Amino acid sequence: MDFGAARIFMWIFAITSSMAVYVAIQRLLMPEKKEEGGSIADLVQNKAKSTSSFDKLDPEGSLLDKLDLFLAKKMKVEQKLEYLYMLMGNPATTDPLKMLHQKELIAVILPALAIFFTGSFLFLVLLPVGFMIPDVLAMGKIQRRQEDILANFPTSVDLAALIIESGLDYMTAFERIVKISTHRTALEEELDKTLREVQLGYSRREALQRLAARTGLQEIRSFVGLIVQSDELGTSLVDLLRNFAADMRFRRLTRAERMAAQASTKMLIPLFIFIFPTVFIMMLAPMLYDLVKGGAMPF
Repeated sequence: MDFGAARIFMWIFAITSSMAVYVAIQRLLMPEKKEEGGSIADLVQNKAKSTSSFDKLDPEGSLLDKLDLFLAKKMKVEQKLEYLYMLMGNPATTDPLKMLHQKELIAVILPALAIFFTGSFLFLVLLPVGFMIPDVLAMGKIQRRQEDILANFPTSVDLAALIIESGLDYMTAFERIVKISTHRTALEEELDKTLREVQLGYSRREALQRLAARTGLQEIRSFVGLIVQSDELGTSLVDLLRNFAADMRFRRLTRAERMAAQASTKMLIPLFIFIFPTVFIMMLAPMLYDLVKGGAMPF
């Protein structure tokens, strides 16, 4: 009887710990949503509501559908997955529902393997860790995509300023940038989406705000703010864009110099862990060998 009570307590402890770890990790890894007067945040929420892939789930359907709905609605996973999917660029190979299925699969497999090899049910605490692994991988993809966008952004801004200076408007400049590209980058794909949204009936301001929401970058939000300000106040957009591109390049150079200055400090970690112990072993190994064999010279 005591063994049965201890087993029940172990199960309760494992499940409670799993939920606590899940909530903690979710709060840590939840991407921060920066708002500008609430407009961008509203766009994200409206997009999630209007095009959610969770709408096809049947509340009276299979057990998997009920589990998906519970996690999406009750555990507030739907909006997070929609947001991550949007920042990933809406890839055709996946969707938020498939991302949820990946989370569920890894959440089951990871603790199951640990329990199979160890025989301890305490490894149920790995369930929330497995549930968060796809989010970590998605954040890595988002970061690489954002870096790709920023790498080409200053050049595109300069090119847009040059086209606008010739007498065309900024939407035509975006169209020219997309057309002259031989190999489309992530930035040019987003500009193409913005042009198509304008053709579908979105206002220019709303299409630009959706561009900022899809990228999740402060630099794009500032760029959109400059264009909207120029439209409202009638100021010269060319000078604003050129100053903006020069400022971005300066900040990139400053960031590179800061990272280069930190490189020498970061090199100390592998030196102390790998290089120094190896050197000490190579220097002291012959002396220690002589001491063990009794061949050391007496002083």
